[in-house]
Amino acid sequence: MGLLLLVRHGQASFGADDYDVLSPAGWEQGRALGADLAARGIVPTALLRGDMRRHRETLEAMLEGAAGAPEWDPAGAEVDAGWDEFDHLAVVAADPGVPHAELDRRAFQAAFERATARWCAGTHDAEYDESWPAFLGRVRGSLGRATARAGSGEVVVAVTSGGPVAAAVATLVGGAGDGDAALTAHLWSRFNTVVVNSGVTRIVVGSTGPRLLSFNEHPHLAGDLLTYR
Repeated sequence: MGLLLLVRHGQASFGADDYDVLSPAGWEQGRALGADLAARGIVPTALLRGDMRRHRETLEAMLEGAAGAPEWDPAGAEVDAGWDEFDHLAVVAADPGVPHAELDRRAFQAAFERATARWCAGTHDAEYDESWPAFLGRVRGSLGRATARAGSGEVVVAVTSGGPVAAAVATLVGGAGDGDAALTAHLWSRFNTVVVNSGVTRIVVGSTGPRLLSFNEHPHLAGDLLTYR
């Protein structure tokens, strides 16, 4: 069997001028993850990442944690923009029920959950630059391409974001057919709120296709390094 590891990026910079930059904690999370995977003998045969700065920086931090092992060099990673996060700020801004004042982390999380529920409902697709079905479709495309790389004995590592991780897991658990759309959206919303920064989700790939092995592993995190946003 092959193995696909989906890695959520380290903590981004909430409230900063540029969100798409790892925070100091995000760099530490990435280094801790790289050290943990290297210590457990995980050697990737292929590296993939989304086309966002926080994805690249997470791989750079992981390389530091893995003591510069060349297998973790982000210069060799293939970029697949299908693993990019959806525009969460645009989704929140599109919800007329969300206040437009600056929000702290707790208030923003509540607004985020409300706004993404509206987005997933599929009744306001025209209001979004990227609808929920379009987002789900591109993540499924990236998942298919990544699992196709994970042949017998291969270990593919893909650095992405919380939304795509949750979408991939919801697809594997809930199914990919049109009749499962409501279930997939519900599962996504539940998984998406608990994906930790630098958490690892394992997918095994065998003769019957990809199957979820574990979700959101984070033994490398403790204390203040455990973050969700």
